[in-house]
Amino acid sequence: MSEQIIPIVMPKWGLSMQEGRLSVWHVKEGDVIEPGQEIMDVETEKIANAVEAADGGLLRRRVAQEDMVYPVRALLGVLAPVEVSDAEIDVYVAGFEMPQADEEEEEQAPAYLFVETPAGRLRYAERGSEGDAIVLVHGFGGDLDNWLFNIDALAAGGRVYAIDLPGHGQSAKTADGGIVGLVDALSGFTDAVDIGAAHFVGHSLGGAISAMLALKDPGKVKSLTFVDAAGLGEEINSTYIDGFIAAESRRELKPVIEHLFADKALVSRQMIDDLLKYKRLDGVDEALGSISASAFGGGVQSAVLADQITRSGIPVLVIWGEDDAIIPVSHAEAVAGAKIEIIVGVGHMPQMEAAGQVNDLIRDFLDAV
Repeated sequence: MSEQIIPIVMPKWGLSMQEGRLSVWHVKEGDVIEPGQEIMDVETEKIANAVEAADGGLLRRRVAQEDMVYPVRALLGVLAPVEVSDAEIDVYVAGFEMPQADEEEEEQAPAYLFVETPAGRLRYAERGSEGDAIVLVHGFGGDLDNWLFNIDALAAGGRVYAIDLPGHGQSAKTADGGIVGLVDALSGFTDAVDIGAAHFVGHSLGGAISAMLALKDPGKVKSLTFVDAAGLGEEINSTYIDGFIAAESRRELKPVIEHLFADKALVSRQMIDDLLKYKRLDGVDEALGSISASAFGGGVQSAVLADQITRSGIPVLVIWGEDDAIIPVSHAEAVAGAKIEIIVGVGHMPQMEAAGQVNDLIRDFLDAV
């Protein structure tokens, strides 16, 4: 009967996760679970997120306890049909051996890499080895870990790169030229790692940067996916931008970051501490101020590119959180002919709040391009 037993294990999200805390179960023993159903919340050192069931079935045993920390791949629960006895489940749980990463997985284990470019030393992550290149570009004040829940999922269909833009993350803290300089830096990065033409997925300001690169050098861009992107209209929540730059303490930064999420509980203490650590690095304030002045000067977006992108004929997917408090959801309609997906109950960070849905949308779009 053991072949009828399906384990639920601690997932591995992104580049550095080794363990997670099971915050809360959303299902109880005896519930019938559907694939894709949210069954628990897990908190990592980066963010809390819901775990979606990979398989369907009857939940026979909740092995893991709430508010406890478990390593990646640890047994959290058991699915099995009613004909499997409790005794058989007891034996399965007692004898469960946590799967180890195989050699191929170890070889492809997520790692942070660095490359020298005309814009300085840039940090990036690379996953996958086959298929078209996919470049993930974060937004203002973010870094490549904004794609924590996406990079591995998308790597199943291509070579995925996530970059820290200049002035962000662990890349050079100069941001010469403001938003135009970031476009040049992104172009220089693709040259330095010899990506060639790629599909670009840009979140927030990363969307505007990707769009500007497509218009400047269309041979480098096969498609554009905009995730709550800047560059499609003038409106922007300048209170958020100014507040992010000005915040110097946890008390000041927390209410600012809560603007990003529909579910405010996702803003963890670790997230705030990581952002404060970044903001206190030499050169960050100057870099963010320069980028903000060029991209959002006067409280509006300086680059409105929707009509130009429409005329370019580049395939476009637009994904937007319906509850975005930073950039109005109405901007999702700006690119004529684009495929548009609005996600209900999600804010400015759908790649984190609704990662599974975003990953599916991007994969389906790229398969069709």
